[in-house]
Amino acid sequence: MDEQLPPATGDDPADSPADEVTPPPVPVLREPRDGVPEPITTEAQLAALVASIRRGRGPVAVDAERASGYRYSQRAYLVQLRRSGVGTVLIDPIALPDLRPLDDALTGVEWILHAATQDLPCLLELGLAPAALFDTELAGRLLGDERVALGTMAERHLGIGLEKGHSAADWSTRPLPYDWLVYAALDVELLVDLRDVLAAELERSGKTEWARQEFEAVRTAPASAPRVDPWRRTSGIHRLRNRRQLAIVRALWEARDAYAVERDIAPGRVLPDSAIVEAARVGPGSVRDLLQLPIFGGPRQRRRADRWFAAITEARELPDADLPPVTGGNGDGIPAPSRWRERDPQAAARLTAARAAVAQIAERHAVLAQNLLASDVVRRLAWAPPAPVDSASVAARLAELGARPWQVELTADALAAALTVAPTAAPGPAPERPSEP
Repeated sequence: MDEQLPPATGDDPADSPADEVTPPPVPVLREPRDGVPEPITTEAQLAALVASIRRGRGPVAVDAERASGYRYSQRAYLVQLRRSGVGTVLIDPIALPDLRPLDDALTGVEWILHAATQDLPCLLELGLAPAALFDTELAGRLLGDERVALGTMAERHLGIGLEKGHSAADWSTRPLPYDWLVYAALDVELLVDLRDVLAAELERSGKTEWARQEFEAVRTAPASAPRVDPWRRTSGIHRLRNRRQLAIVRALWEARDAYAVERDIAPGRVLPDSAIVEAARVGPGSVRDLLQLPIFGGPRQRRRADRWFAAITEARELPDADLPPVTGGNGDGIPAPSRWRERDPQAAARLTAARAAVAQIAERHAVLAQNLLASDVVRRLAWAPPAPVDSASVAARLAELGARPWQVELTADALAAALTVAPTAAPGPAPERPSEP
C-alpha cells in the first residue's frame, strides 16, 4: 500500500496538536420537539391538566418565570411543567393564582428544577411545594462544574444546545410573545434527560448521598431572614466614607423602596443606585440643586423630586448619634473579614488557614469550595471556634451552623487543625496591641 502523505501546507504537523482542533458544533434545539402549547388560563383547563398529571409517569420538570428587574415582587408570571405521558405544559399564574390541586396531583413525585432556590419561593406562593427534589444546577456544582447555566450544562452533559435569549424579559407582559413561550418551554424540555445523566455521574463519583442531603436542605430551607442594612448593597456606596453621606444613601434607598413596593416596580427602575450615591456625595441644599444632578433632572424624577429631597433633608437633620457607622456588619456581631487583622489577628489567621483547608479538600474531591462548605459557616467558625478545639467539637459546631453530615465528615478534621494556627500565620504584620474581644 502506498504511503499516504499529509497535504502540503507548509506547516509541520507537530505544530498543530490534536487538542487545538475545533470540535464540531453541537446541535441546537430551537423549538420544543412537541411544539409550544398555549398557556393554561381557565379552571377547566387546570382540572384537565390535574387529571393528566395523575396519569403521567416519572419525575416532573418544573420551572417558573419572574419579572426580576421590572417588578418589585418576585411572584411567578409563568409556570412550566414537563412529565412523561403528559408533555410540556405552560400555566398562567396570573389567571390561576391557586395551584394547590396541581400540587395534590404531584404528591410523592420528584421535582426537577434548575437552581431551585430561585424558583421555590414563588412556586410556594401558588401552593406548589415538592415532596422530593433534584436540582440540576446544584448537581453540577457537586460534580465540579464551574459553569452551571442550563444551556451550558445541557451542552456539556447532553451534547445539545438550547436556543436562549429571553431570561431578562418582562414576564408580566400580556399577552406573552410566541418566542418567549418557546424559550419557556425549552427550559423544561431537557431537564429530565439532564437529571438522569447527572444522577449517573453522581453515582459514579460516589456523591449520590451528598446530593441527596443537599437537595433535601434546599427543599426544607426556611424562608430567608431579611437582610441586615440592605441599603449598604447600593452600587457605588464604597465611594462614600462620610457617615452623613451614608445616612443620605439610607434615606433615599428607603424612600425608593417604599415607592417601589407601592407601585410594584423594580427599585432600579424607580431611581438608579448611581443617582442615590451622587446625591449623597453632593448633598444638594434645595430641590433646585437636586434637579441639577444627573438623572434627577429627567421628567420622571422631576415629578418625584419633593419625595427625594424630603429624604435627603431628613438624613441631613439626624443627630450624630443616629448616623450609620461607616462599615456595617452581618447582624451577628462579627465584623467584616477585612477588619479582622485589626480587631483580632488570631481570628484572621484562623480564617486564612480554614479557607485554605476547605479549598484543598474541595480540589481533592472535585467539588466547588462554596458547595463543600458555605463561606459564612467558615467565617463564623473562625471567629468563635469551640473550646477545646478538636475534631469532635468542630464537627458539632459545624452541624449547629447548618453544615450537612457529608460536609462535616469531610472537613471537621482539617478545620480542627486549621483553627489551632498561630496568629503569626495571618498575612502581613499583625498589630502589637492585644486583640479585642
